[in-house]
Amino acid sequence: MIRVGILTCADFPDLTLSDQKLIPLLKESGVFAEAVIWDNPSFHSTRYDVLLFRNTWDYFTKQEKFFNWLKELTSRNVITINALETILWNSHKFYLKELQAYGIPVIPGIFISKDDDTDFRMLMPEDCEKAVIKPAISAGAYLTESFSVSNVDTISTVYKDIRKNNDLIIQKFIPEITSQGEISLVFFDKRYSHAVIKTPKDGDFRIQSQFGGTYKSYFPDDRLVNSCNKILQYTNQDLLYARIDGVMIDDVFHLMELELIEPDLYLDYVQDGHKRFTDVIVQYLKSSFSKK
Repeated sequence: MIRVGILTCADFPDLTLSDQKLIPLLKESGVFAEAVIWDNPSFHSTRYDVLLFRNTWDYFTKQEKFFNWLKELTSRNVITINALETILWNSHKFYLKELQAYGIPVIPGIFISKDDDTDFRMLMPEDCEKAVIKPAISAGAYLTESFSVSNVDTISTVYKDIRKNNDLIIQKFIPEITSQGEISLVFFDKRYSHAVIKTPKDGDFRIQSQFGGTYKSYFPDDRLVNSCNKILQYTNQDLLYARIDGVMIDDVFHLMELELIEPDLYLDYVQDGHKRFTDVIVQYLKSSFSKK
């Protein structure tokens, strides 16, 4: 029986309520799975055949510890899903520059290294009146703020200490997020599965549910799905799961983030979502271990 450690964090020791449903479904398919807190001292990866990244939602607040742990797993050739190479690449949002160079429409922004002490005023595009700033290693709107460019001096002061230890991204504020919403398309094994659209509450720009955002099922047309397929073509790694977040601007899908580490997959927003994901996991495991 294949043994799977489903990686989570101390805030969700038993996984989220949604991901908890995966364990009995996997058992029905002959796969043993249990939740394991990634930085628990008693956790030993040798107990499992594979580690599945799901709810490691504190990694960006423990960056040094997390990346040292990833290096340790790499040195011991531990098998993870998604792969460690993918996790490392996707954990730093400067990957957006690569995708932009590849020809993917990306939300306009500037990428600021922590070693770059250039005044924010010198970096802001002339046509930008409002922007959003965030660390390059972050999730869930962590240390994310919107600001008017006229108040750039204030935001520079607020982020003075943050930028000493963090690369930053400043992106043009996209009003379509508040008027239309952010679209998330979920892919299993690089095949489209389902989608949701997320809208912020009135007066906010953050679409996350903890900030009052609302979600509902969304049904993209073939053109949008094909646009997202092009994004996935850039990654050479196998991907058990991927979530592509973006917004429509002038009828063109613009990428906000490509989520390959620990995204909510919105399994409750599609019929038999948990069974569908479980079947893909089982197929993925059987394919991987049959090669050994």
